[in-house]
Parts: sequence; structure tokens; C-alpha cells
Amino acid sequence: MTVSIMNETLQLAQPPRDIRLTTKEEMTREQAAYERGRRDADNALNQVLLDQRKELVEALQNTLVSLRRAMPQVIEDSRQQLVLLALEVAHKLTAGIPVSTEMVEAAVRDALAHVGQTAECTVYLHPEDLKLLSQLETTALPVNGTNDAVKFESSGEVTRGGCLVKTKFGVIDARRETKLEQLQRTLLP
Repeated sequence: MTVSIMNETLQLAQPPRDIRLTTKEEMTREQAAYERGRRDADNALNQVLLDQRKELVEALQNTLVSLRRAMPQVIEDSRQQLVLLALEVAHKLTAGIPVSTEMVEAAVRDALAHVGQTAECTVYLHPEDLKLLSQLETTALPVNGTNDAVKFESSGEVTRGGCLVKTKFGVIDARRETKLEQLQRTLLP
């Protein structure tokens, strides 16, 4: 069968059956059903979007809570790493400084300040540092034996720039590496 619509020809394999025209009432019902379906789909989509938004807000809140909990640890870890870095820089800087008479004298004076006036003690210095102080003409540090309470001796156990002071009560370790270790223990509990 051939049907012509607006100058177009349609070829149908079989003749149409049960064709009827739609009434205005049927069209109105069909349109209402269509609108109801669209509204239901919009409502369902809106509900899905609301549920997803709620899940997203919960995930963000959980992330913020986790970050708040983690921040103190991150701050403490950063502080410790910064202290370690500063100590390493201090160690490298002090290791590169040439040892001078003034530096050795200051180390000895600092260590002797912890001994007291009447205690007998022996100050152990690196052999080169003892040689530096022996050349120093001062009464403040009696290196050449002018004070019987304080004796000076060389020791390979002592590194350059520091000293060990031994008394009958114990040892005062004023070596540079010991001071850095004490500083590290103080800063990093």
C-alpha cells in the first residue's frame, strides 16, 4: 500500500489496521500522563542530587575532622625536622670554623666556671689546643703551672675546640660535640 503525505510517498509493507483518531480528551490525558512522568522523573533526579550532595558534605566534614586531628602531629613532626635541620646546620658551621686561642680559652673558662674555686681538677685538651694555650700569656688560665689546683694535660680523647675537666666529684664534658648533643636533647624531648 502506498500513502502520500505532503508530497512524500510512504511504502507500507502491510495495510494499516485499527487506525483511529485520537480525541481531544485522550490527548489531554496523554499530555497529563506525560507531565506527571516528567515531574516524577524530575523529583527522582532532585532526590538523587540531594542524596549525593548530602554524601559529599559528609565526606568533606569527615575530611576536615581528619585534617584537624592530623595537624598537631604534622606541626610537631615539622618542628622536630626543623630543629634537626638547624642542629645539622650548626654542626656543619661550627665544624668549619678554625680553632683559635680565644675559642679554646672560652671553652676552658666555661668548664672551669662549673667546677668552683677550691676544687682541684685536671683540664684535658686536644694536644694542639694545649699548645695554643701554653703560648698564651695570661694569669686567668694558669696553663704553665702557676696554680696547683688546676692542671692542664693533653688528651687524644678531646676534639679540637673543647675540653674535659676531671674533678674528684666527676667529669665536666665541654667538648663541642657534647654541647651539640645536649642542645639536641633539650630541643627534642
